[in-house]
Amino acid sequence: MLYLVVRFLLRPLFHVVLRMHVTGRENVPATGPVILASNHLSFIDSMVIPLSAPRRVHYLAKAEYFTGTGIGGWLTRTLFTALGAMPVQRQTSRAAQEALDTALGVLRRGEGFGIYPEGTRSRDGRLARGKTGVAWLALTADCPVVPVAVRGTDRVQPVDSRWPRPHKVSVTFGEPLTFPEQRGMAGNGRARRVVTDRVMEAIAELSGQEKAGWGQPAA
Repeated sequence: MLYLVVRFLLRPLFHVVLRMHVTGRENVPATGPVILASNHLSFIDSMVIPLSAPRRVHYLAKAEYFTGTGIGGWLTRTLFTALGAMPVQRQTSRAAQEALDTALGVLRRGEGFGIYPEGTRSRDGRLARGKTGVAWLALTADCPVVPVAVRGTDRVQPVDSRWPRPHKVSVTFGEPLTFPEQRGMAGNGRARRVVTDRVMEAIAELSGQEKAGWGQPAA
C-alpha cells in the first residue's frame, strides 16, 4: 500500500520537475522474475527507475539510508522502503555475496530486481565495464535481463552534490535479453563474462555513453 501511495504522489511530481521522458516500458515483462540492468549516473537513479518502470522493482541500498535520525532520516527511510529498496551492509567481508543472495531471493519470488553492473556511479559520464554479478543472477535465476539507460540524472544531482536541481531526464527500457547458450553455467567465469558484456553492450547502445576501461579485466 505504501508503495502505491508513494508512487501515486511522486510519479507525477518527477515527471513535471524532471520533464521525464520514458520509452520502452512495454519491454519489461509484466510478471515473473526479471533483472533491470542500468547505467548509473546519480544517486537519484534508484528513484527515477522504479518510478518509471511499469512494475515494482527492488534495489539494494546502503544500510545507512535506513538508519538516519530526525525528519530527514525518517523521510529517506520511508521513501526508500516504499520504492522497494533493501538495506545491505557494505563493510563486511561477505558483503558482495550477501548482496547477490538477497537479490536472488527477490528473483526467486518472481519479482523484479534492479542492478547497476558497473558497481558504482560514473564520475565522468562514461560507461565502465560491467562486473559479472548481473550474469550470476541472470543465470542462477534463469530470468531475462532488461537493459536500461538513464540520461540527465547526473545533471539533476551530480556526484557529491547534496541537493537535486531541475533538469530533463530520460529513461529507456530495452528489449529483454535471454541467454540460452549459457543456461546452467552460472559457475563458469567465461560464461558470466560473455553474458555481462552482452548486457553492457545493450546498455551502451541505449545510453550512447563512451566506454571506459572495457579492455581491462573486470570481476
